[in-house]
Amino acid sequence: MPGQAAPAFTLIDSEGAPRSLADFRGKIVVLEWTNEGCPYVQKHYSGAMQALQREAAEDGIVWLSVISSAPGTQGHVEGESARSWKTRTKANATHLLLDPTGQVGRAYGAKTTPDMRIIDREGRLVFVGGIDDKPTNDVADLQGATNFVRAALDDVMSDRPVRTAFATPYGCSVKYADEA
Repeated sequence: MPGQAAPAFTLIDSEGAPRSLADFRGKIVVLEWTNEGCPYVQKHYSGAMQALQREAAEDGIVWLSVISSAPGTQGHVEGESARSWKTRTKANATHLLLDPTGQVGRAYGAKTTPDMRIIDREGRLVFVGGIDDKPTNDVADLQGATNFVRAALDDVMSDRPVRTAFATPYGCSVKYADEA
């Protein structure tokens, strides 16, 4: 999938506003699939993910966290619960998007939480997959891990080809309606 055009989408955010990928045309966009109950997500939200989100925002990068858990499945949240999670974790995502049908998650082939995508200014996927090279849910493993998303963002910001364009994703399965 790296090198392909990013599929267009519109989702409702945790505030109830529609957000389209087209709203961010010309900007670098990070898509992050997340699930508050996933221990792998909790590992990254021990501070590392928020720091990466903050750095991205400082560089003018749009960060869209996506929740594709279907209603009735673990990790499904709606507006107020989503906002509460964002506040509680001090997440710095630009928007928290709700994808209860899983349509966008499936369009991007998201299989785990976290599962990451980076879209360049021309609307092409330049990174797909796992956030780092330590596929565990142990917070201690953040130390010394190679963060593929950070490296890919550095490459994109420097107008270099992304050196690692794919990394095997790891984590909890995305809780799609027909896979729960």
